[in-house]
Amino acid sequence: MKKTALILLFFIFLYSCSKSTELKVQLNPESIGVSPEKLAEIDQLILKAIAEEKLPGGTFLLAKNGQIVYDKSFGYRTSEKVKAYQNNDIYRIASMTKAITTVSIMQLYEQGKIGLDDPVYNYIPSFKNQVVLNTFEPSDSSFTTKPVEKPVTIRNLLTHTSGIIYGSFNPGKLMAVYEKYNMNVGFSHPTWTTEEWIDRLAEVPLAHQPGAKFSYGLSMDVLGRVIEVVSNQPLDEYFKQHIFDKVGMTNTYFYLPKEKFDRLVPVYTQAQGKLITLDEIGAAAQASYPMEGPRNIFAGGGGLTSTAMDYAKFINTLALGGGDILGAEALKEMSSDQMPNVITDYKENNTGQSFGLGFTVYLDSENKRSPKSAGTYEWSGYFNTKFFIDPKEEIVFVGMTQIVPFNDNAFWNEMYKLIYEAVEIKF
Repeated sequence: MKKTALILLFFIFLYSCSKSTELKVQLNPESIGVSPEKLAEIDQLILKAIAEEKLPGGTFLLAKNGQIVYDKSFGYRTSEKVKAYQNNDIYRIASMTKAITTVSIMQLYEQGKIGLDDPVYNYIPSFKNQVVLNTFEPSDSSFTTKPVEKPVTIRNLLTHTSGIIYGSFNPGKLMAVYEKYNMNVGFSHPTWTTEEWIDRLAEVPLAHQPGAKFSYGLSMDVLGRVIEVVSNQPLDEYFKQHIFDKVGMTNTYFYLPKEKFDRLVPVYTQAQGKLITLDEIGAAAQASYPMEGPRNIFAGGGGLTSTAMDYAKFINTLALGGGDILGAEALKEMSSDQMPNVITDYKENNTGQSFGLGFTVYLDSENKRSPKSAGTYEWSGYFNTKFFIDPKEEIVFVGMTQIVPFNDNAFWNEMYKLIYEAVEIKF
């Protein structure tokens, strides 16, 4: 009896010590060391950007220790200022999809189903005989190739050192080559499956030898197909079962159900010196893909839509140790500096930063220009969405807006400055 009681007490102790990853609203931020005055300055920063027509508005969420201290929406979804943004609005998160793909790969890694240094062709045979672009003739876009010196690996894909690039973001010879292969796919395709898309991509010459340098591109979309092959599930089903359902993400999709179409916010751009939606200039088709499903192609590098709250649930789980979605060892590997394992050019071009597996990682550097703690990891999305995870301070931030292009980095830098001033109250 005494032994049974001791065992019971031990498990009660373990349960009481375990850290909940559930997000809760904190009505008194000061009680957990967050300044209400500094949070109010974030309001003013956003309102100023809206007034100056730099930003249409959006939804912004900050949590510390699993407690939400800031969750607000500003601005209007139309240039006529008829419909205000709401906290449950759905945004195209584009490359913030990559974080979910990365965590999925790391789940399979910790289960022993893939190795980080395995050749990609172990899972997708079409990658067996890849070549690298050698010479290019601008007059007719003809080119020559040479064999790869070593195969592209899973780690190359996770660190964007594979040589698989975004053709549409690289004007000149690389864009021309990708156009020859019809590879400027974007976020969706009306007829292809993920398998067909990635097999076609395997035929495109690499921009450089695997591991030679950091080249942002379609690597994560290839990993999306790896997930499908290893799990024997379509990528949307894998995400839902192994991530979305586990952390309570009920508004995250590749293709929205019809009943949620009205929650998808429009995309803004600058035209004639003012902010205007793509709908109003007849260019809405560029951003209509979330409402064009169901389809059988899933862009693991950029296809998801989500809400600020859904995404905060996901990254808060990572900030507080991984919860039910990722173990400590895989989480540490994912958020660690990976460039010594491949190349060094990312650090040289990004002061105080390096790259992990799927994320920018902040270093303990004397030259660090950001207030973010060493060990913080983050990424962003094409339509001007942002997130970061600071495990040291146990804070997460999600910023959702929809405007292209948006080149005002000063706005986000000031936002981060105010956030860290807000959470640095000393008792």
